[in-house]
Amino acid sequence: MMTDVRVPADHRQPYSTAYEQMLEKVRYEGAYPTRERAEEAVRLVLAGLGRQLTGDERVDLAARLPLEAARVLTLQIPDPHPLTGWGFVKDLAARTGGSLATTRWDTGSVFSVVAAHAGPDLITRILGQLPAGYALLFGAELTQVA
Repeated sequence: MMTDVRVPADHRQPYSTAYEQMLEKVRYEGAYPTRERAEEAVRLVLAGLGRQLTGDERVDLAARLPLEAARVLTLQIPDPHPLTGWGFVKDLAARTGGSLATTRWDTGSVFSVVAAHAGPDLITRILGQLPAGYALLFGAELTQVA
């Protein structure tokens, strides 16, 4: 039987300023009530992206993210059968028991901040590697990726 062990807030390792700023941006973009809820979304979505992204795009994205976010991304083993954008959302919802609408919101909130870290050139490369359906999740205009 697993027990839920929580580390008191004053005993946690401090996060880097860059990661704190990333969490605040996600909190703002997603209109989350707490930083903890924003961090939950970041960890969920980046872990999912880590299961989809491979190669130079994965390495380059990790290099542009704060260390804590890069770890979440790179600790995942890429799936040999990448999911479409909609499949990605459905997979995350199934893993968490969340609704599709909430999971889609979380994905868009996190991906918009990830896109800002990555920059348009890397996002274009990432979208070129992933199956269909990710452009809208990243907030990319279809004319940019066509």
